[in-house]
Amino acid sequence: MKNVGMKAESYRTAIATGILYAPAHCIELLRNGNTEKGDALKTARIAGILGAKRTDELIPLCHPLPIYRADIEYELRDTQVEIIATVETIGPTGVEMEALTAVSLAGLTLYDMLKPHCEPEDLCLDQVKLQKKKGGKSHFSRVLKESVATSIIVLSDTVASGKKPDTAGQNVLEILEEANFGPIAYQVLPDDPKQLLALIEQQKNQFAFILTVGGTGLGPKDLTVETLQPLLHREIPGLMEASRSFGQKRTPYAALSRGVAGYIDQSLVITLPGSRQGAQESLIAILPALVHLFDVQKNIPHVGGYQ
Repeated sequence: MKNVGMKAESYRTAIATGILYAPAHCIELLRNGNTEKGDALKTARIAGILGAKRTDELIPLCHPLPIYRADIEYELRDTQVEIIATVETIGPTGVEMEALTAVSLAGLTLYDMLKPHCEPEDLCLDQVKLQKKKGGKSHFSRVLKESVATSIIVLSDTVASGKKPDTAGQNVLEILEEANFGPIAYQVLPDDPKQLLALIEQQKNQFAFILTVGGTGLGPKDLTVETLQPLLHREIPGLMEASRSFGQKRTPYAALSRGVAGYIDQSLVITLPGSRQGAQESLIAILPALVHLFDVQKNIPHVGGYQ
């Protein structure tokens, strides 16, 4: 199965349809609920809902999902019935297969309940297809329409001294490049509030987006939050709330992160944890919100001296 553990949950909907062709007298039996096996439309509706709920058991590589809504509707015509399935969830992956399974099971149930009333060649289940899906990356973009000048500031004594490589900042850089952020300035500083303040003063209004990596924990030198929070004239607490919530589903240590987000003058500043996993999870959790913010935000400052 595909690993969806690092995908953010979102509200997802899928609508699928299919057509069962049948003789006119069989369609009339459906209208009246008078097949020899009972009311076919009601029975098929239950079968379709059950199919949506058990798709992961029927299709080997489908993920199990909580189904918040599954419903079957019909449109009866002279010699055909259109089956419409709607499925909704909140999860890390979509419910397209659940909707398609619901249509298929409902259609097969109708086929089974009508076959005593006509010849086999008179019945045909056809055109099972997805009509619409909403949610996830198809609805909440993770790639900017236009690039945004960005600065990544890694705060670590050991990385700055060359004692260990920077993995967290480089991973953040890769994620942002894939999302069309750029040009991206990258710099490593020791855990020194004075140096951080000086660099922020230099970069604010030159870069629309500034990320710090490191210094959000509870160690004696974790002072990024204390250094930058007083400079924020408009905080966006929901961004870090989302990051911590996403992280806590993967490690309880995420609750210890004190990261903040907001504007310093015209630059959006976000503080990420210093661990590779923590920085990655935090950024993944808020990336759709960041993309939306920059796609709709006006007067984004242009990059200054950085080339």
